[in-house]
Amino acid sequence: MPSVIITRDKFLDDLQGRTFSDVVKDTAQPFEAVLEFFNNDGKQRRMEESEIHHDRPPLAGVIRELESHPDIDKTLEEIETQRSKRLRQAIGVVVRMIMESRGWQKTGRKGSLGVRAGSDPSQPSHNTGGLAFWFIRAERYVLAKGMPYKSVRERCKKLGYAVPRQLHDKS
Repeated sequence: MPSVIITRDKFLDDLQGRTFSDVVKDTAQPFEAVLEFFNNDGKQRRMEESEIHHDRPPLAGVIRELESHPDIDKTLEEIETQRSKRLRQAIGVVVRMIMESRGWQKTGRKGSLGVRAGSDPSQPSHNTGGLAFWFIRAERYVLAKGMPYKSVRERCKKLGYAVPRQLHDKS
């Protein structure tokens, strides 16, 4: 599938995207860098592969590269937590727009990306473990036409095996 291109206008035309017009219009925010990052076929393919092959949120497939982008990282490490939170949320909207355009739909569940450090108002909020340094969790998706592979939980149920309690409790 060819890559999906998200522009500022397309983002602002989106019902949820328009609620982040402050991020788009703030010249100190690296929103153009975010769009440039995600408007890439290889990254979009890795986002899909993250769901299909690794049973992780799409953002998990590109998170380390995203957080390594100098402009994006600089903004996320600012002490102005509300501003960096808004950027992280806007990134989630960009991911959703791409995934939906590529035939995916939200599950309504979140997948873990990191383990948050204790909160200290004098420090930016970051993680102490996991894949991501700045992101805690991200939306999970399924292909609208159906997933090509069954999950471990589905395979256990089909074969009549007991589903481990930790998997069962998360449903």
